[in-house]
Amino acid sequence: MTATTTRPSDRRISPVFLGILAVTAVTGWATWTGFAEKPGIAVFLFVTAAWIVSLCLHEYAHARTALHSGDISIGSKGYLTLNPLKYTHALLSIVLPVIFVIMGGIGLPGGAVFIERGRIHGRWKHSLISAAGPLTNVLFAAVCTAPFWLHALDGVPAEFQYALAFLALLQVTAAILNFLPVPGLDGYGVIEPWLSNDIKRQVEPFAPFGLLFVFALLWVPSINREFFDMIDAILRGLGVSDWATSYGYSLYQFWR
Repeated sequence: MTATTTRPSDRRISPVFLGILAVTAVTGWATWTGFAEKPGIAVFLFVTAAWIVSLCLHEYAHARTALHSGDISIGSKGYLTLNPLKYTHALLSIVLPVIFVIMGGIGLPGGAVFIERGRIHGRWKHSLISAAGPLTNVLFAAVCTAPFWLHALDGVPAEFQYALAFLALLQVTAAILNFLPVPGLDGYGVIEPWLSNDIKRQVEPFAPFGLLFVFALLWVPSINREFFDMIDAILRGLGVSDWATSYGYSLYQFWR
């Protein structure tokens, strides 16, 4: 079997991803029912597992869009199985984003799957492939905030509301950061097909450091404050209060 064909097994959902979904469901249930003696532990496990699920879906969106755009080698790489262990940069795609969440409550985007761009023709297709990932975060944020903007919180336990609020914050930050036109991030991938070759050559050496550059900027107090003020304003527009996200983050960091 060559890399130019896709077998049914290449699209079969990985047991690893199903296991992560199971953890999300069980810990979500524990958060909802108050089953855990310390609700913070359940919130931590629920949000972390759900965040990893969103990261897998983010990368899957890139891969699936690339497949339909002409890169039929995607299947043989295992990207369509939603298995995070199949990513070219599992450290960047999964491990580091989780560490950033634990350290600072920042939904920082991870690395992308490897796409054979030479197989894809058309600038719009290249832009769509790059945009597909962060658009998944936008959709995930819409789902997390739906109970708030639909005013459907009656009967939803407080701890579960706070967990959803914090998870929504992570998705909104991931979407916005990913859409920044910084080399190495999806936002740059959206505009790159429309740039001249000279500009691309000048920018290319900086691509490996784009993610680190963004992370470093977010540690600057004034930039961090302005950024999260913007995030809070977006979430307030979706019915999620600053207090709900703040308390959700406090629950998440149960060890403090």
